[in-house]
Amino acid sequence: MNRQPRIVIIGGGTGLPVLLRGLKKYPVDITAIVTVADDGGSSGRLREDLNIPPPGDIRNVLAALSDVEPLVEEMFQHRFTTSNELSGHSLGNLILAAMTSITGDFVHAIQEMSKVLNVRGRVLPAAKQSVVLHAEVEDGTIVSGESKIPYSGKKIKRVFLTPEKIKPLPESIQAIREADLIIIGPGSLYTSILPNMLVPTLGQEVCDAKAKKLYICNLMTQAGETLNYRASDHVQAIYDHMECAFIDTILVNREMIPRQIQDRYIEEMAKPVHYDMDRLYELGLEVIQGEIVSLENGAIRHDTNEVAKMIYHLILEETNRIR
Repeated sequence: MNRQPRIVIIGGGTGLPVLLRGLKKYPVDITAIVTVADDGGSSGRLREDLNIPPPGDIRNVLAALSDVEPLVEEMFQHRFTTSNELSGHSLGNLILAAMTSITGDFVHAIQEMSKVLNVRGRVLPAAKQSVVLHAEVEDGTIVSGESKIPYSGKKIKRVFLTPEKIKPLPESIQAIREADLIIIGPGSLYTSILPNMLVPTLGQEVCDAKAKKLYICNLMTQAGETLNYRASDHVQAIYDHMECAFIDTILVNREMIPRQIQDRYIEEMAKPVHYDMDRLYELGLEVIQGEIVSLENGAIRHDTNEVAKMIYHLILEETNRIR
C-alpha cells in the first residue's frame, strides 16, 4: 500500500483551519468536510441575497490548505471596511459567490477555487444546500439560526437541522468510507461540529466507518454552548445526538494555560476545559495528552504544528497496524 494515508476532518469555525495549516505539511491525503449552517455576517448576507450555501467557513478552509504567495492568500481573506454595501464582506466570499453564479453549482465553484489557490486536499461542504440550525434550550424554547444560538443565555438541550431532507455529497460518503483516520473538531460543539454530524447519512457513515475516529477536544469552554463542560460532556453531547458511541480516541491538552491568559477569558465566561480522565476512560476512550496550546493575538488556539505532528504519528501507527 504505497498511497498516502487518508484523513477526513469534519468541522468548521476557527478550529478547523488552524488544524489544517499544520497538517497540510505532511504527506497525507486530506478531505475537509465543512459546515454550511452559518447565517451571520458576510456569509449570512450572501446566503440570503443569492440563495447559496454560506461560503465563509469554506473560504477559511481553502485559505488554510492553499499553497500560494502570502499576498494572494491575504487578498483572498481581505475583508472590506467601507461604509457602503461592501462593508463586512470578505473578497473570498464574493469570489466564491461569483464562481457559484458562473458555474451554477456551489461544489463546482469550490473545486475551481481549489485549483486557483493550489489547495492541498479536498474541501467539501457538508451538504450542497444551506441548512438552518435550531437549538432546543432548557426551558423548551427553540432558537433558530447558528449565529443566534450562543446568545440565547440558556443551556442547550439539543440541536437539529431543517429542512428534513438534506443530502450529503457522494464524495463525502466515499471519503469517509475510504478513510484511515476520521477527525472530529476542534470547534464549537453545537454550532460547528454537530451541524455536520446531523446531516442525514453523513453522521451515520461516520458511526459505521472502519477508520479510527479521533476527537480533538476544545481547549476552552464557550459561554452559550459549553459553559462548565468537562471533556466527557463534549463527548456525551455528541453521542446523545448521534445515538451511537463511535469515538475511539480523544486528544486533550496537558499544558497549563497561564493565569494572565485565563483572566482575559473571564469576561467571556470561558475557562480551560477540565479533562476528567476517569470518565473518559469509562467511555472507553484512548486518551492522548499533549502540550498543544498556542497564543495568537492573545487568543488561545491549538498549536497547529504540534497537533499535526501528533496526528501524523497516530495515522502512521494506524496504517502500519492495518498493513
